[in-house]
This record gives sequence, C-alpha cells and structure tokens, in this order.
Amino acid sequence: MKGWRSARATLIWVALALAIGVPIAKAAGSEQLAWRGPVYILAGFAGIIALGLVLVQPLLIGGYLPGLSAYRGRRAHHWIGGALALAVVIHVAGLWFTSPPDMIDALTFSSPTPFSPFGVTAMWAIFTVALLAALRRRLGLRLRTWRLIHVPLAIVIVAGSVVHCLLIEGTMETISKAVLCAAVLAATVKAMVDLQVWRKRRTLRGESIAPR
Repeated sequence: MKGWRSARATLIWVALALAIGVPIAKAAGSEQLAWRGPVYILAGFAGIIALGLVLVQPLLIGGYLPGLSAYRGRRAHHWIGGALALAVVIHVAGLWFTSPPDMIDALTFSSPTPFSPFGVTAMWAIFTVALLAALRRRLGLRLRTWRLIHVPLAIVIVAGSVVHCLLIEGTMETISKAVLCAAVLAATVKAMVDLQVWRKRRTLRGESIAPR
C-alpha cells in the first residue's frame, strides 16, 4: 500500500513537471526565438511560466499534490499567487518595453489581435485577486465573502489565460500548449467541484446533527 502511494505521488509530481516543463522546453527550442530580442523572449517565457502557475494553484487549494498538508497547501497557494502576479508584471512590462503602441492598444481593448482582450481581462483579474489577498485582513473580509469574490475571479483568470494562450501563434508548440491548457481547465474544474461537494457535505452533516 505504501509502495502504491509513493508511486502515485511520484507520478503526480512527474506529470505536473512535464505539463509545465515540456511547453517551456519546446518554446526554448523554437526557431522564432532567433528573430526576437532578449526582453521580448523574457516577456514570453514569463507568460508561459504564469500559465504553469495557474495550473499549480487549483492543485494546491484542492489538496491534490502529495506531501503537502492542507495548511502548507494554502500557504503555498498564497505565495504562488504572488509569484503569478509578478510573472504577469514581467510579461506585460517586457511587451511594453518592446512595443508600447501595441500594449496601449491591448490595455485599452482596441487591439486588432483576437487574443489581447482575453489576456488583459485575465491580467486585471489576477491583480485584483492579489491585491484583495494582500488587504484581506485590513478589509475584514470573511472567508465566505472572500470565496464569493475569489471564485468568480479565478474562473475569469483560468478562462482568459487559456483562451489567450490558445489563440497566440508564437514560440509555444501546439500540442504541448494544448495539453497544458487542458490540464489547467481540468484541474480548476475538479477543484471547484470537489470543494463545492465538500461544503455541501459539511452543511448536510451539520443539519443532521443539529437539535430538532
């Protein structure tokens, strides 16, 4: 039994590493990099890393990563959220440095490229979550209120990031990009379903033991 659990844990971590690492490796070997400047390349890889972090977040909050307690998973979720926001800042700042007019069009939702509005929407959702998480105690947000805010924003982040990534024809290889995006969607849906089921069970259990 212990051997199976150990093997399962190893498989989960390996699968996660491959889901994130393969797209990065494929992008690193893209022929298009020869025509890109270092700042643009940094911005592009920051975007790929950001998508990888979006995959990690539901896995952490859902408790699917072996070896992490619920408390450590929540703490890691918090800190990786900050890393995600930083990666997005690097992504946007690098693109702004290389082409300010394109970024102005993107940020004002006037860009002709179909992927821009999805990326910008996801970006603002990420910044909003990061800001609210940092100010949650000062604002006095209760857990229920925080969830009511965080969950819809998380859906916007995931949907916007995935569509943004899929619509871009850049350095990322098609199949590995699609697999990463599918993994992000699957992990997010599973985490939300499982956590919702857990809350319902807790509510039903509380009702069943309540005095009548």
